[in-house]
Amino acid sequence: MDTLEIVANIVMALAIILAGRNSIHSWWLGIAGCLLFSVLFYSVRLYADVALQIFFIVTCIIGWREWAKGDHGHALPITSVKLGAMAWMTVGGIVGAAVYGLLLHKYTNAYAPFIDSSVLAFSIMAQLLLMARRIETWPVWVLVNAVSVPLYLSRGLTLTAVLYAGYFINALVSWRWWRKEMQAARP
Repeated sequence: MDTLEIVANIVMALAIILAGRNSIHSWWLGIAGCLLFSVLFYSVRLYADVALQIFFIVTCIIGWREWAKGDHGHALPITSVKLGAMAWMTVGGIVGAAVYGLLLHKYTNAYAPFIDSSVLAFSIMAQLLLMARRIETWPVWVLVNAVSVPLYLSRGLTLTAVLYAGYFINALVSWRWWRKEMQAARP
């Protein structure tokens, strides 16, 4: 465990907790944390995770802008995705993970390319849902975190694995919290 891993985890822990509490400050902290994690993941050859961090930086900028803009002067409401759209997103995640995993397997020295690519694909799905304040973001994050913990442990990133276990718990709590907030906003 090195200083970079410690600082990246502290920054991202704050960002994730704030996202679960609907705070706009989660976005700029997310940008900083993703920059740190991109360097960390590169150093341990988790290249799909590096690509994911770059994606997160871009989506954090967009999410920050969208949440700041809101919905006609009000905060974006927490809503749900239609089942058909969720099914297509899931199929897209599976196909994306398989294709990217094959590319990493064939052209790089990536560690666990298919597992790493699954984390990438479903994190993208979860992030897009989060940006739009869709309740389904949280069960997808539960899945991503459940896969990430053993992956990071296998690379010696113990602190990161512990933090992702915390993210798993945070996703469960946030899912419940968002569900209550969504129900309270219904007329």
